[in-house]
Amino acid sequence: MLHNINEPSDLKKLATDQLPQLCSEIREFFIDKILKNGGHFSANLGVVELTVALHYIYDFKVDKLIWDVGHQAYIHKILTGRKKEFDRIRKLGGLAGFPKMSESEYDHFGTGHSSTSISAILGMAEAAILDQKKHKHIAVIGDGSLTGGMAFEALNNLGTSNSNVLVIINDNQIGIDPNSGAINHHLNTINENVNFFKTLGLEYEGPIDGHDLNELITSLEKSIAVYSPKILHIRTVKGKGYLPAEKAQTDWHSVSYVKIDPSKAKTDNPTPSKFQDVFGYTLLELAERDPRIVGITPAMPSGSSMKILMDAMPHRVFDVGIAEQHAVTFSAGLAATGKRPFCSIYSSFAQRAYDQIIHDVALQNIPVVFCIDRAGLVGADGPTHHGSFDIAYLNAIPNLTIISPMDEHELRNAMYWAVDHIDGPVVIRYPRGLGSKTKYKNEIQPLKIGTSRILQKGDQIGIISIGEIGIEVQKAINKSGIHRHICHIDARFVKPIDNNEILNMLQTFDHIITVEESCLIGGFGQQIKTIAQDYNYTGKITSLGLPDQFIEQGTREELRAKYNLDKDGICQLIQAIIPKK
Repeated sequence: MLHNINEPSDLKKLATDQLPQLCSEIREFFIDKILKNGGHFSANLGVVELTVALHYIYDFKVDKLIWDVGHQAYIHKILTGRKKEFDRIRKLGGLAGFPKMSESEYDHFGTGHSSTSISAILGMAEAAILDQKKHKHIAVIGDGSLTGGMAFEALNNLGTSNSNVLVIINDNQIGIDPNSGAINHHLNTINENVNFFKTLGLEYEGPIDGHDLNELITSLEKSIAVYSPKILHIRTVKGKGYLPAEKAQTDWHSVSYVKIDPSKAKTDNPTPSKFQDVFGYTLLELAERDPRIVGITPAMPSGSSMKILMDAMPHRVFDVGIAEQHAVTFSAGLAATGKRPFCSIYSSFAQRAYDQIIHDVALQNIPVVFCIDRAGLVGADGPTHHGSFDIAYLNAIPNLTIISPMDEHELRNAMYWAVDHIDGPVVIRYPRGLGSKTKYKNEIQPLKIGTSRILQKGDQIGIISIGEIGIEVQKAINKSGIHRHICHIDARFVKPIDNNEILNMLQTFDHIITVEESCLIGGFGQQIKTIAQDYNYTGKITSLGLPDQFIEQGTREELRAKYNLDKDGICQLIQAIIPKK
C-alpha cells in the first residue's frame, strides 16, 4: 500500500479501514531505513497515526502544518514525496533531519529548536485573516516543548486571537529524557472541564488516544467545524511499534545507525571518551569535593551527561525543562547566594538565552560556570544545531572568561579552575563526540587566566588554534614534513586572550595562520587580526574557519574537509606557504 503513496493526494484515495495497514507499512519502512541510515527514531514512531490522519483530513498545499522541534517530521516527509530519498536523510546533500522550507512545499516552517511552533502558526493564521483566506493552521507540539517559555508567550497571544489555529499537544511523557515539572503534572491530571487551556479561553478536547485512527479522524473533523483557537490533547507512546524503543525511549531517541551483523565482533581496543562524559564524570568528582556545586540542565541530562551527577546526587541537579532563558537566570540566583552552578547548554541552544547571559549574569558579574556543549560542527543535525556562533556572540560580552580546551585533560583543568574563580562568569566550550586521549583522567594542572600553550616551536610559520580543532592542526603539522619550521600555539583562552604570546608571534613570523571551528566573522581569527592591526603588523594572517553561511548537514569529517579544517586542508595551506623541499 505504501508503495502507491507518493503524495498526500494518494493517501486520500484510501478508505479509512485501510489506514491501519498503511500505518503498519510505514513503521516497517521507517524502521528499516533509520536502522540502516541513522536518524531520530522513537519520536517518529509515536506520530505515525497522527501524521496519517492529518494528511488524510487536511490539504497542506493550502492549509499550514508546523511540527515543533521537527525531529518528529520524518513520517510527514515519507507521505509528501520524499520516500525515495530516505537512504540519504541527514547525510551531506541529502534530506534534512528537520522540516526545511526550501526542501518541500509541505514544509511550511523550519523547526530545529523547540517551542516555536505556536508562535509561527499564529503568525500565519493572522496573515490569513488579513488576506481574507480560510486556511486551516495546525501546530503539533510535544509536552516537552510545551515547557519552553516561548510556547507560553504564544498561548497567551493565542487565547485572545480570532484565528483558525489547532494546537495538537502530543503528550508522550518524554522529551529525550522523562519530563518533569508542573506542566507535566498538569497534563497527567488534566480533565476536559477544568484546565489551564480553557482558562486561557481556548477550546479544549482530550486527552484522546493518539494511536486510534478513528478517534483521531473524528476529532480532527470536529475541529474543522470550529473556527477559533483550539487545543487537541493526544496521548502517544514514543517508540510505538518497536519494542526496544518502547522499553528504552531515551536510548532510542536517535540512532547513528545500527549495523546488525553478528560476524562483526566488537574489538577491545581502548577508545577515547566523549567530551560530554568527561564533563559529567569530572563534575561528579568536583561535587564530591565541594558541597557548593550544583548542576543545571534545560532538559538535556543524558545528552550533556549531567545525568552522571543526577544519578549520584539527584538533589544537586536541576532539570528545568526546555527553558534555556530560565536555566541561565536560575543559575544566577543560585550563584548569587553562594552556590557554584555548572549550567550545561548546547551552543546553538545557548543562543536562546543571550539576553539572560548579558543582563542577569555578566552585567552583575555573577560567577556562573557555563558549560557550552556541542561547540563547533555537530554533524547530521545540521544548521539548526551546529555550534558555529558562540565565540562571536559571547566574546562581545564584558566580564566573561571564555575557555576553549583542546582535549579532555584541558577540559578537566578548566573545570577545576572554574570552581575557584569567583571574580565573574566563566564559559567553557567543548565539542560533541570523542576526544583524543585513551585515558581521560589526568593529574590536574593549574591554569593561569589568559594564558596559552606552546605545543611546538618553529621558525617560519606561526599557527594559533583555539579549541579541539588544534588536534587537526597537530596532525597537519606532522603530515607536512616540515614540522620543525612551524610554531603551534593552543590559545586556550578566547577571553582574555594571551596578548603577550600573540605579540611575540607578530614580532617573530611574517605569516600567521589562525584556525577555529567557528564562524570567521566575529570569531577568534578576526580578534587576532584586530590585535595585529593595532600593532601595525605588516605580515600576512590567514584565517581558517567557517564561512558566512549556515553550514549544511554532514559528518564532522566531511564538513571539516569541505571547509579545509581537516588535517589535509590545513597541511595544504602550510605547504603552499613553505613548499616541501
